[in-house]
Amino acid sequence: MKNTICWFEIPVYNFDQAEAFYNHIFGIKLHRGETNGCLMGVFTGGDEEGVHGAIVKGEGYIPCDHGPVVYLNGGEDLNNVLSKVEEAGGSILMGKTFINQSVGYVAMFYDTEGNKIGLYSEK
Repeated sequence: MKNTICWFEIPVYNFDQAEAFYNHIFGIKLHRGETNGCLMGVFTGGDEEGVHGAIVKGEGYIPCDHGPVVYLNGGEDLNNVLSKVEEAGGSILMGKTFINQSVGYVAMFYDTEGNKIGLYSEK
C-alpha cells in the first residue's frame, strides 16, 4: 500500500459556496459530478497515484469542526493558499506553523461550511 489514505470527502451544505471557496483559494476548477445521489466537486490535478478527494453534498454529509482533519497540499508555500482563505469567506484558525526540518509547515482554517481543514507544505 503506497498511501494510507486514498480518498477524502469534505461535507458541505451550500455546494455552490463551497465550490467557489475551494476554486478560489487553490486557483482550480473542481470537477462536478453526481454519485449515488450525492453532488460532488472532485479536486483535479496531481498524479494518478496520489490521494484524491471531493467536496460532497448529500444525505449523511454534515460539515463540522470537530471530526477528523484533512490536510490539503498547500503547494510550494502554503501562504499562497492561506492568504486567500478570508477573502473567499473562510477564517484562519492557525497561521503557517513550522513543525520541523524533516516535516515542514502546517496551517489550519475553517472553510465556508465550518469544516476545519489543514494545509501542508514542505517550505
